[in-house]
Amino acid sequence: MTFQDLNIDADMVKALADRGILEPFPIQTQTIPLALSGQDIIGQAKTGTGKTFAFGLPLAQRLGAEPAAGVQALIVVPTRELAVQVTEDMEIITSNRPTTIVSIYGGKAYEGQIEQLKAGAQIVVGTPGRLLDLSQQRILDLSNVQEIVLDEADKMLDLGFLPDVEKIFSKVPAVRHTMLFSATMPGPVVALARRFMSRPLHIRATDVDDTIAQANIEHVVYRAHALDKDEVIARILQAEGRGKTVVFTRTKRAAARITEELIDRGFQAAAVHGDMSQEARERAMASFKAGKKDVLIATDVAARGIDVDDVTHVINHTIPEDEMAYLHRVGRTGRAGRTGIAVTFVDWEDLHKWSVIDRALEFGRPEPVETYSSSPHLYTDLKIPAGVKGRLHATPPNKEAKREGVAPGGRPDRGRGGERGDGPRGRGGERGDDQRSGEGERSEGGRRRSRGGRGRGAEVAAPSPTTDGPVAEGRGTHDGGGNEHHDGNAAPVRRRRRRSRPGASTPPPVQG
Repeated sequence: MTFQDLNIDADMVKALADRGILEPFPIQTQTIPLALSGQDIIGQAKTGTGKTFAFGLPLAQRLGAEPAAGVQALIVVPTRELAVQVTEDMEIITSNRPTTIVSIYGGKAYEGQIEQLKAGAQIVVGTPGRLLDLSQQRILDLSNVQEIVLDEADKMLDLGFLPDVEKIFSKVPAVRHTMLFSATMPGPVVALARRFMSRPLHIRATDVDDTIAQANIEHVVYRAHALDKDEVIARILQAEGRGKTVVFTRTKRAAARITEELIDRGFQAAAVHGDMSQEARERAMASFKAGKKDVLIATDVAARGIDVDDVTHVINHTIPEDEMAYLHRVGRTGRAGRTGIAVTFVDWEDLHKWSVIDRALEFGRPEPVETYSSSPHLYTDLKIPAGVKGRLHATPPNKEAKREGVAPGGRPDRGRGGERGDGPRGRGGERGDDQRSGEGERSEGGRRRSRGGRGRGAEVAAPSPTTDGPVAEGRGTHDGGGNEHHDGNAAPVRRRRRRSRPGASTPPPVQG
């Protein structure tokens, strides 16, 4: 079976062939003939099986080889990353015809998107919020839309976008061709389809050997300690045959921390999460797709926008919320008929959550194996070479010194409330070995030292002894009585700052 056998126009068949796409997937063979005839469709298939081409090819063909200017097709997606990915696929499909595609989503300036709309773009791919915004400003005209597609409808439900989707449907013509695609079909999505679609045909594409979870993905589950996860990940990243890898976390802060940690260990890592600007997220995704970075740390929001065929490993740093979130995460590997490995870490407190996922997906592994970075089965399960450690190169001296609070060269590093090593004096810290004992005391002339240890020509006085012996090292530490400061050096003696009293200035001489 080829795309030509599905009655796809020759120019689009050639555009796919130029990129090595020759044979359709099951969801495409079942969907394309019906969609070309104008039948409303609910398409359901697992991630990574070509749903974008399943609706993109008939949509572009139904618009014609030379469509008129103006928005005639609308593709609604839940996330920015997915909007970018769908736009790229649609540009491949229409590369040999004058059809123009524009991406409309938040996080980027309005001007470029508005210019493309005014230039006569025929296909719009966008997220609900920005689409409604431009529509309400009367910049985006949806009155001539002939084709409308809802992609990843279940994710829109999860993100609370269904009310916005209903508003979008109210702005398009009542007579239209509608297609809805999703990996799962929860009740509210089915209800939405019944309300806004005309006698839709439900197509579920599965292979004969498919189970609930993808059969071409090897699922590995470990009960791991939170403090050892970074080391385990670093060793997995050195496994034999490891290609591009996606690490999923539950929070944005964790994604940023893990990215910094892996970079410090010598890996080419990038992050994609909600605290990043849209430009930074797009740069990270572009570098990952191009192979400049081979490790991507992401939160669940970005899960469905990662459409990279050569991802070999997915690592769940924290367990997903439910079995559907699990399937969407691990669906980033094993795409386009390839194989993949999904590794999931389960914390002790999340064992009950894993048991629910295990039962729903029929894994038969309710009790994950307790695993540490030194566990022999970790090496054998994932084909990690013997003797591998969690660091590709030693920590640079400046970073090691920063961690210890000491700058290169043995001088104390800058620190808040601590010590400085870039000069003879330290703000809130020590001066030098020959002046250390005189901080905070009066000079011989009775003048008190000023802030920062700087006096007006006065010599540094010896300490005023409070005992018969010398001052004990570490006296006056920040923790209130310890022997050493937290960085291993003696804490500075606390100093007092002299303040001038009002009216203390010298009066003018009396003339007489």
